[in-house]
Amino acid sequence: MIRFGLDRLLADPELRRPLAGKRVALLAHPASVTRDLTHSLDALIALPDLHVTAAFGPQHGLRGDKQDNMVESPDFFDPQHGIPVFSLYGEVRRPTATMMDRFDVLLVDLQDLGCRIYTFITTLRYVLEAAAKHKKAVWVLDRPNPAGRPVEGTLLQPGWESFVGAGPLPMRHGLTMGELARWFIATLKLDVDCQVITMEGWAPDAAPGYGWPIDERSWVNPSPNAPNLSMARAYAGTVMLEGTTLSEGRGTTRPLELFGAPDIDARKVIAEMQAFAPKWLAGCRLRECWFEPTFHKHAGKLCNGVQIHVEDPTQYNHAAFRPWRLQALAFKAIRRLNRNYLLWRDFPYEYERDRLAIDLINGSEILREWVDDNTSRPGDLDALAQADEREWEETRRPFLLY
Repeated sequence: MIRFGLDRLLADPELRRPLAGKRVALLAHPASVTRDLTHSLDALIALPDLHVTAAFGPQHGLRGDKQDNMVESPDFFDPQHGIPVFSLYGEVRRPTATMMDRFDVLLVDLQDLGCRIYTFITTLRYVLEAAAKHKKAVWVLDRPNPAGRPVEGTLLQPGWESFVGAGPLPMRHGLTMGELARWFIATLKLDVDCQVITMEGWAPDAAPGYGWPIDERSWVNPSPNAPNLSMARAYAGTVMLEGTTLSEGRGTTRPLELFGAPDIDARKVIAEMQAFAPKWLAGCRLRECWFEPTFHKHAGKLCNGVQIHVEDPTQYNHAAFRPWRLQALAFKAIRRLNRNYLLWRDFPYEYERDRLAIDLINGSEILREWVDDNTSRPGDLDALAQADEREWEETRRPFLLY
């Protein structure tokens, strides 16, 4: 049986003993729940030996109140527990000195999706840096990486750091939040008291979940458009759709598992993908579909699109499925079918106004330039990505806890 870091901390008074007499704060979101689905804030405050004095919420809020992307959350006072709840996705994204003065130890209980662009990773970096500056302790209550251990994508290049790019990680990094904390501390050379309350029984290579304990734990959305394990598996590719004019399915019941637009021919796109780089389609099934988003891009318009299916146990191959390459291939197919298609979306993205969103998402211009170059071949992108993937496999090795 698997036990998450939170569950171990709640069950074991000895683990909590160093927190005696300390002011404790919690950084959490909607998926920060116990096995019985009690929110971690409620569960921790109920402990008589713990003094919780503040809470923090990342993007989308502590309780998950913001449905759309890039919508800020305000600070507020929790009327039930009588503590301030500070937003790290509002007026500030780094905790201020006033916020840091409210606690001695920060518990970080965030469910990640295993993708560099997921902003909870950047928030983890920022609170570690603030803790080092203000001499506070951080405890990471570890949770599974639902995308498992596979690594994919080019590394974020120097100078491309942003709120969706916390450091030189590939798109799919294969680490837990606890392991990421260890990597951040070493990479940034932080002098900070950081402990990881590890999981017990996590088996990232075991079917059918390959990272998520599918037969033991309920899925709770860590953000509003992360509704299931299928989305988590596809996300390292489909998140790139945020930098395009294509709908990523926001405003539908299958966000970030599909893509489309009113003016594409999905059958032709799939056929072109199969012709150009068939090996990049391994491990999943693609299906032509039609959908009408209720909000966000192409709201109220009928879109022709493609859904990525990764839940069929007879077809899903965890080791072979490469969502980043798959989505890059879809962009390439659309570009090959129509050289003039308006693919890249030019708009302010996660507090950045001077660089294209697709480049911020990828941490460089490499992928966009490969898509737009009419002479480029699959092997060109593959060679760059494989070199970075091998490098990251070695880089992350010392930080693995499981």
